Amino acid sequence: MNSEPTESRTFDYVSAGVRLRLKAIQATRPDGLALEPAAGHASPPTLVFLHDSLGSIETWRDFPDRMAEAVGLDGLIYDRRGHGESDPFAPGPRSACYLHDEAAVLARLLEAQGVGEAVLFGHSDGATIALLAAALFARGLRAVIVEGGHVFVEEPTLAGLREAAAALHATDLLARLARYHGDKAEALASAWLETWLSPQFRDWNIESELRSIHCP
Repeated sequence: MNSEPTESRTFDYVSAGVRLRLKAIQATRPDGLALEPAAGHASPPTLVFLHDSLGSIETWRDFPDRMAEAVGLDGLIYDRRGHGESDPFAPGPRSACYLHDEAAVLARLLEAQGVGEAVLFGHSDGATIALLAAALFARGLRAVIVEGGHVFVEEPTLAGLREAAAALHATDLLARLARYHGDKAEALASAWLETWLSPQFRDWNIESELRSIHCP
């Protein structure tokens, strides 16, 4: 592994009046050389990290930097709306199609940042967004790596959410979330719980979309 740390910078990206915080990682190959594009490709892909339901750039800690350094690819991370240092959620309840909406946001963001080809790495909600992006906005996606993605609503998931709802004000959960999301923490937790525990969300399912995925 390269003994030198990766270089990174944080900056804001604004689309349709919504400000998102981004972090770009510049990496080299383990031998210290810049990575050459594969045959037939204009440039090496960018690793794009998509955080979980309550996550942010900061909750990834140094994992993206270490992964980018290990494989010699540049990386990109961002706080979705309502998370981290990005703008808060719009007023009102969150749409049951919010994960589809976030896949569209991702597609616009990658185009705006000049990311020609990408490998998506998603966890939890981020994994579902990666799958939906691969199904609906596949141009330029080389591969997706997913951990703990949601494809449909399962009872074990709902049981865990009910436990989290009970713990929200009975434990230090909100205080821990506030370390990463500031005064957006309670709105974020509420949106997460209310959306997934809503009767209108019970039949949410993306199995049909997954059939459209053709990248590894």
